[in-house]
Amino acid sequence: MGRLGEVGGAGVRTGDGTVAECPRLIERPFPIVISGASGTGKTSVVKKLLSIDGRLVRAVTATTRPPRPKEEDGIDYIFLDENEFQERKRRGYFLETARVHGFWYGTPKENVEKALKAGKWAVLNVDVQGGLAIKEIYPDAVLIFMLPPSMEALEERLRKRGTEDEEEIQRRLAEALQEMAAAPDYSYVVVNDDVKDCANRILAIVRAETSRTRRGLQMPKKIGGKVEGA
Repeated sequence: MGRLGEVGGAGVRTGDGTVAECPRLIERPFPIVISGASGTGKTSVVKKLLSIDGRLVRAVTATTRPPRPKEEDGIDYIFLDENEFQERKRRGYFLETARVHGFWYGTPKENVEKALKAGKWAVLNVDVQGGLAIKEIYPDAVLIFMLPPSMEALEERLRKRGTEDEEEIQRRLAEALQEMAAAPDYSYVVVNDDVKDCANRILAIVRAETSRTRRGLQMPKKIGGKVEGA
């Protein structure tokens, strides 16, 4: 995405004595929301994304579901019991909450704000309901929906994960179709047929969005034919 900060120069004096200054591109971080059906590979892609560009950080979400093998508290999720989750929800700790597959999920306000204030792009791995709620709070957020290569590939991934029984797998496949129906509500769609390739496609989206004129293009201000401050 180029270096953080302003891209542009101080300007040069032209033959008629005026100062010509190049417009500036000021990179302003924004939330990056990634959603998709269970088993699409969102967590793996997000980890790869963060390893490619250190200016992207994950805004870790909280959940009441039990940790899966190799998941770490505070890194993959903030694991809370039902009572603690509801208490934090009551105190206004979360930007949004949703009940998904029988468990609560929530996005802590401080995790997103801390990243943005530090000049980082906050990456959120949330469900569709949560993603649309984030967009209401942060209108400049970019919403990316992740699809599997096929339903067969999705089923295979769920089975290989080994964390759900047959009944749960069938339920998640049915719910996946409902979640995919919300893809048109998102700004972009990517297919996760390869983790690294998918991460690079998302990074390309972020780079393009960062360069949008409406986000950070600052035109020179002229007073009497001269650039202000010249």
